[in-house]
Order: sequence, then structure tokens, then C-alpha cells
Amino acid sequence: MAEQHSSKSIMWATIIIAIVLIAIVFPLTVKKSTSAADAAKGNDEADVRIQPVAKFELAKAAAPAAGGAPKDGATVFNTVCGACHNTGAAGAPKAGDKAAWAPRLGQGKDALYKSAIGGKGAMPPKGGAGDLSDGEIKAAVDHLIGLSK
Repeated sequence: MAEQHSSKSIMWATIIIAIVLIAIVFPLTVKKSTSAADAAKGNDEADVRIQPVAKFELAKAAAPAAGGAPKDGATVFNTVCGACHNTGAAGAPKAGDKAAWAPRLGQGKDALYKSAIGGKGAMPPKGGAGDLSDGEIKAAVDHLIGLSK
């Protein structure tokens, strides 16, 4: 009988230990249940925390306004061309510098138009203002020629 009493004690001790372990381990391993709204909120907060420092997006240039009046040469020169041709930046000949413009004027207006529309050296096509028409660029070149004569 001593053996029977001993095995009952071991059985009860095992059951009690199992219950205690389940009571301790189960809450630690079960994932908290959250509603869909709470889960979405948590994901949004995580997304905000891991955002990059900066964003870079490429976008198409705006199309020129339809029916808008063409800009005159002085306006185009002052808004686009003057940035380099007033200061001589990137080797651009300064407006009004007759010595710098004499060899260019000797090539003729068509060569100057071609350079202004297609770009030359550090100058991008149309001075970087791709929304300008060829006529507006030619008017700006004529204005620049007038300043340099």
C-alpha cells in the first residue's frame, strides 16, 4: 500500500506542477488579440517610424498653357537667359560684352539660334526652359544680340 500512496502523491504533484506551469507560461506565449483598427494603427505608427529621411520623386514637366500669349525676348532673357549671360556663369559670354560676342555674331543669327535651341557647352537646350517655343528663344537671342551690339 505504501507504493500506492506514493504514486498518488507523485501523480497529484505532477498535476499541480503542470497547472502552475501552464498558468505561468501560457499568458507569456499567447499573442494579445487586437481589433483590426488597433492592428492598422500599429502598422501606421511603425510605417511612420521607418520612413526614409528624404523622398525623391520624378514628375513630368507641366505642359505649356494652351492659348497663352508668347513671351517677348526681353522677358525670356530676364527670366531664363540672364541668370548666366548677366554674370558670365559657366563661361557664358556676358550680355553687352562686344568683344566676346563679335566672333559669335560673325557666324550669323542662324548659328546663334541653333546654339540657343539645341544647347552648347554648359548651356542646356533652350537654356533649360523646355517649355519655351523656338520663336520665344529666337526673340531672346535677338534681344541679347541687341544688347551686345
